[in-house]
Amino acid sequence: MKTFLTCASHSPLLYCYEKEPDDWDALQKACAEREAAIKDFDPDLVFAFGADHFNGFFLKLMPCFCIGLDAEAVGDIGGFAGPLDVPQTEATDAVQFLRHADIYIAVSYKMTIDHAFSQTIHNMLGGLQAKPTIPIFINCIAPPLVPFRRSRMLGEAIGKFAKTLDKKVLFLASGGMSHHPTRYYPELGDGPDEVTAWQLTGGDDPQSLSPQEWIDRLKEMHIEGAKMITRGERTAEHMRLNADADARFLEVLTSGDLSQYDGWDPTEVVEDAGIGSMELHTWIAATAAHLAAGGESPETDFYSVAPELGIAVGIVHAG
Repeated sequence: MKTFLTCASHSPLLYCYEKEPDDWDALQKACAEREAAIKDFDPDLVFAFGADHFNGFFLKLMPCFCIGLDAEAVGDIGGFAGPLDVPQTEATDAVQFLRHADIYIAVSYKMTIDHAFSQTIHNMLGGLQAKPTIPIFINCIAPPLVPFRRSRMLGEAIGKFAKTLDKKVLFLASGGMSHHPTRYYPELGDGPDEVTAWQLTGGDDPQSLSPQEWIDRLKEMHIEGAKMITRGERTAEHMRLNADADARFLEVLTSGDLSQYDGWDPTEVVEDAGIGSMELHTWIAATAAHLAAGGESPETDFYSVAPELGIAVGIVHAG
């Protein structure tokens, strides 16, 4: 079997920015190169690691990890709506393998995903159904925060499972790097009552927003947020864009010794690099899977602090 790794940032503002960031052309070039490399690799199976922004997972029941045996993406801003082509046999076998390895992952027979998955899957694979894809959700937004060690262990178990398959496997991670999007996704209780009710129940509470109202709210707020950035009302400091914190993360990731993350305190990382940096759990898990399956350590393809996009953007890969 052969494996390939790609980790990339996502952002709704990639589709509603007011001004191109300074490194826009270099970012587009890096994305195109990764897409072409994946096309050349031509994976038989994709394990996609992603988060969620209160579109599919809610605080009434928030698992640390969940595998989708079936999945469909909502059309949130920055996302692409539609079903994934989830191979149920391999997905179910992966769950069994993980549980025998003492990784007790939740299962969804009807997973709802958002741009945290769909943007990177669409951009790197060419479409949501381009390749058989198993989505693996990691809670990256809601405390109590997942220890980095657990995501490493999850990834290692997935990599060991992949080694049992006679397939070319792509490990794809979406999220990060440093950013702090609490304007759009407030901490529990910090938003209006109808937003809090949505975060808790996903619409089950009569006080909650409806699914369409939540989607519309996010679109309106991100469009206005992009304008606020160009007006100087939201700065890199407000968004906790932190090149030093991201450099520390990339140094460990590219070293191949992911156990160094085990001692990192998620709360301290959030203080330095925002709650959005917790999406780097997906990078840790995907890279751990790739290494456990016999792949090489990753290398950094692109990095830039891009306030216009609301994030610090990173892309890494490994063969």
